[in-house]
Amino acid sequence: MKKMLLILALSVFGFANAQKGTVLVGGNIDYTTRTVETPTGKIKMNTFDFSPKVGYQFHDNWTAGAEFTIGSSKQDALMNEVKNNAYKVGAFVRYTMPLNETFSVFADLGAGFQNLKGKVYDQGNLTSESKANGFYTDLTPALFINMKKGFGLNFSIGGLGYTSYSYDNVDIDERSFYLNFGKTVSVGISKNF
Repeated sequence: MKKMLLILALSVFGFANAQKGTVLVGGNIDYTTRTVETPTGKIKMNTFDFSPKVGYQFHDNWTAGAEFTIGSSKQDALMNEVKNNAYKVGAFVRYTMPLNETFSVFADLGAGFQNLKGKVYDQGNLTSESKANGFYTDLTPALFINMKKGFGLNFSIGGLGYTSYSYDNVDIDERSFYLNFGKTVSVGISKNF
């Protein structure tokens, strides 16, 4: 937790002392739906994430800022239903390399705190609740296409990262590492002011 607060303080310090540059505002909206057919019935899964970012470009190639994600998921399986709500708050650093006036490549390195709350229902009755806190870090390379005056689209095809969760009411610690280049596609928007 102390490391996370230090990262946030450094990004705020960078905002306060920058003499010139632009402010970057951007983000992604992700929605996934999935249906699995089993011999006993269908399992439906839906997830939604909203991930805005605000940063200050303190150098031609470097941007530092804050990022936030809020998300929810729901899984219906026969008579059971699982609902999860999550959020992440952290800081990021971006290195951008312009290729020409239209295209740039960049890499975001983000880290922060995350929280997850889950509920399990059996035939409409709440049967269990869970709460977890943890940390995340990720590295995401992407392509920026400048559409007009700093407004553009971001395209990413995966990245690598690490997440951890420690659950409050059960003795479970969860840690995961992922490398998903080429397995996911993400499209976002951003604008430099």
